[in-house]
Amino acid sequence: MINVFKEYLQTKGNYTAIQLETVVAAVVIKKLRKRQYLLQEGDVMKNHVFVSSGCLRSYTVDDKGMEHILNFAIENWWIGDRESLQTGQPSIYNIDAIEDSEVVLISRDKFDVLCQDVPPFNNMINAILQKSFNVAQNRIHTFISQSAEEKYLSFLEKFPHLATRVPQSMIASYLGITAETLSRVRKQIVKR
Repeated sequence: MINVFKEYLQTKGNYTAIQLETVVAAVVIKKLRKRQYLLQEGDVMKNHVFVSSGCLRSYTVDDKGMEHILNFAIENWWIGDRESLQTGQPSIYNIDAIEDSEVVLISRDKFDVLCQDVPPFNNMINAILQKSFNVAQNRIHTFISQSAEEKYLSFLEKFPHLATRVPQSMIASYLGITAETLSRVRKQIVKR
């Protein structure tokens, strides 16, 4: 699966052969079984994580046992808890595999060295961070301003590939609505 990561890097920047090998030499590959944790609440996030295959989710569980999904990550996406990674503080999130998955791990120290020593890698990370900020800002706007139906239709438009891979209950959690509400919305959409 390292080839998936290498191909991803090459689509995101102009790496020399030496730069590409420098990045690849810094990674560790990890396989996750369905439902296996990558991170559990209370643990410290120690690696930047690229998904080379499969699907993961990041979420919290409230006092009532309800899951609140922050995001999903499929092939060629990154996932993690940046705050825990940067501060060394315990995470409030869980990250687990929705499907059997394979991820590329880069330790914080190695990641920082790559950002310093490999300009295409640094440029890629800066672009990813900017895009992530924009996505988060748009998600907050959607969450506070749209109806349940509008949220679901927006989700389908932005992430059509997730709608068939992720259980409906998880989509509902991601949208901040109940599974019953999502079921009702889906029925209304089908009737039209």
